[in-house]
Amino acid sequence: MKKQQILLVGIASVIFVLLYLFGNTPPPKKIDSTATGAQQVENQTIKFEDLLVKAKQKISADQSQRLMKLENSVVRGDVKDQQIHVYHQLARFWSDSAHIFEPYAYYTAEAAKLENSEKSLTFAARLFLDNLMTEGQPAMQHWLASNAKVLFEKALIINPANDSSKIGIGACYLFGNISNNPMEGILPVREIVQKNPGNVYAHMVLGLGGKKSGQFDKAIEHFIVVVEKQPENVEGLINLAECYEEKGDKANAVKWYSAVKKLVKIPEAQKELDKRITELKK
Repeated sequence: MKKQQILLVGIASVIFVLLYLFGNTPPPKKIDSTATGAQQVENQTIKFEDLLVKAKQKISADQSQRLMKLENSVVRGDVKDQQIHVYHQLARFWSDSAHIFEPYAYYTAEAAKLENSEKSLTFAARLFLDNLMTEGQPAMQHWLASNAKVLFEKALIINPANDSSKIGIGACYLFGNISNNPMEGILPVREIVQKNPGNVYAHMVLGLGGKKSGQFDKAIEHFIVVVEKQPENVEGLINLAECYEEKGDKANAVKWYSAVKKLVKIPEAQKELDKRITELKK
């Protein structure tokens, strides 16, 4: 019998806006060193031009006309400020009118590169990274991670001491299939934890990395730090509960799923959590 799994979508801001989806999915598999995600996407490279073509097929004729005018403005604009303005307009079009993520993130990133401020670069990078954390297709993971990594690297040129950008790059390596060696992502994040053991973001990324590779004991160590520092961090609580469940430690899984239930206000999520807790108590 396949397990139901809670899938959390986190949006980076001062707090996480959480959305829960429930579906029958198998437990996470350990990384196969003979066939890594990076190898799987070698012949499946995604280009933005292809994503844009697909996105344009989903919009109305009126939207297409508006979009064409904006795109022509980019071509004509030879002044950087004008290009930045048009890129922001394109981003708003895809976000507010078309509601399609990929071109929204792409044009936000293009504007950020021209603005070249740490704030705009890290904002754009987190758009890609937040979607990477819930993307299941390897080739799309690669596209998201590659874009995020470039933006984080540009931000680090401006502020080399920004640990959050370093952790972001580590997450790109861990979850984005951009390297056959996941340690490229793990080591820099571990160094940050050694320097600052209370860095919740670093512990979260290392916990997710451990969970993805099936190293549940290591993942639990990191998620414990997260929930000790932030008792209402629902993402940390859910992942902690799931790791205990994967280990077969039903008592602790029930404990942490119950902690999640106290914080979640979505009726559908509460119902699914009740089902999970009941199953684990059998």
